[in-house]
Amino acid sequence: MKKTLLMLALSFICCNNAKDEKKTYAGYHSNALKYCKDNRFNEDFYFLVDLSVHSGKNRFYVYSFNEGKVLDENLVTHGACDHFDANLNKYQKAKFSNRTDSHCSMKGKYKIGKRDYSSWGIHVKYWLDGLDESNKNAVERVVVLHSWDAVADKEIFPDYSPLSWGCPAVSNDFMKKLDNRLKAAKKPVLLWIIE
Repeated sequence: MKKTLLMLALSFICCNNAKDEKKTYAGYHSNALKYCKDNRFNEDFYFLVDLSVHSGKNRFYVYSFNEGKVLDENLVTHGACDHFDANLNKYQKAKFSNRTDSHCSMKGKYKIGKRDYSSWGIHVKYWLDGLDESNKNAVERVVVLHSWDAVADKEIFPDYSPLSWGCPAVSNDFMKKLDNRLKAAKKPVLLWIIE
């Protein structure tokens, strides 16, 4: 009986600790580097967004291929995905659709395109060109990378970040950092949204 209780206690501790461990994303990083090399994208860094992570936690990562590590991370919104159907769990879990006007997030790889004026945040946005079937309507939907005053600059868990209409929106301070990197990049930068 004591052995059984001890085993249950150990498995409970192990399982709970596993939930708190950060993902390494090693497979994504190596695939992203190969994609960047094959398609003449920036080979210094890329952006990875993991929408399976709680929106009150950092889930937008700036990864350096050269240094083999995450250089910066912050909060990012996901889409409400409630225009055509009720989405009662919209804060807890991102839903995905490429459909125009759906207000959903879209998974897949994006080429970060032209820098432009935004009426949100620090008034800078970057057009996102969807490179996969799952996000090919990004330009038509005006799903862009921008900042928003409502997005916090540090983790707010267990609270949630606000919802967007599909844009990966970040805090103003984080957008300033991203903007500096993007302006200095000599080749297109990859943004990859995963779940």
